[in-house]
Amino acid sequence: MSRTWIVIPLFNEAPVIGSVVEELLLTFRHVVCIDDGSTDASASVARAAGATVVQHPVNLGQGAALQTGFEYVLQDPETSSVVTFDADGQHRVADAVAMVRRIESGEADVVLGSRFLDGRTKLGVMKNLVLRMAAAQIRWSTGMNLTDAHNGLRAFDRQVTSNLHLTQNRMAHASELIHVLSVLKPRWTEHPVEIVYTDYSKSKGQPLLNSVNILADLLFR
Repeated sequence: MSRTWIVIPLFNEAPVIGSVVEELLLTFRHVVCIDDGSTDASASVARAAGATVVQHPVNLGQGAALQTGFEYVLQDPETSSVVTFDADGQHRVADAVAMVRRIESGEADVVLGSRFLDGRTKLGVMKNLVLRMAAAQIRWSTGMNLTDAHNGLRAFDRQVTSNLHLTQNRMAHASELIHVLSVLKPRWTEHPVEIVYTDYSKSKGQPLLNSVNILADLLFR
């Protein structure tokens, strides 16, 4: 595999980030975690697991962490592609590999993960409804026929990454990113991915919280 960097926004995920990094490093040699002002041991755990760690002194939000990650990996002149990957253990490395392969084959410049292209991901009613509403709004506002507009597993080639300049620091960054792509007009495709809602993520209330954040983004952007 050509030089792919994995960019992981990281905030208070000390219980799981070590295993996430270790699993990624079995396939991807270059992993950077952007520790976004964590108050736990996330940064040290990620570093001990083998990741490069860049730290924000205060919490700025996931969008800001991603932008810092993009800027960091572009300093490597050999970077060929970039994958954004969640820190909480919900993404599958095999899906990331398949997405990078589609870029390497020349099929696309951008590959966006979608949990709606197969039946592997099990969603609650509220989460399902909000995500489909978000995708419909994005289709209407950008003309991009997406099925899943708020999936954190994405792959970009170097050229596209160099043109991503996110200004929305928090949940609105996901919609902003799609809007940027609609202007850049790269060759893009969606790829079926599985989002694994673990006991850990459920214990943090992430599925419901993310649904509320996405809905607020749709209503007030």
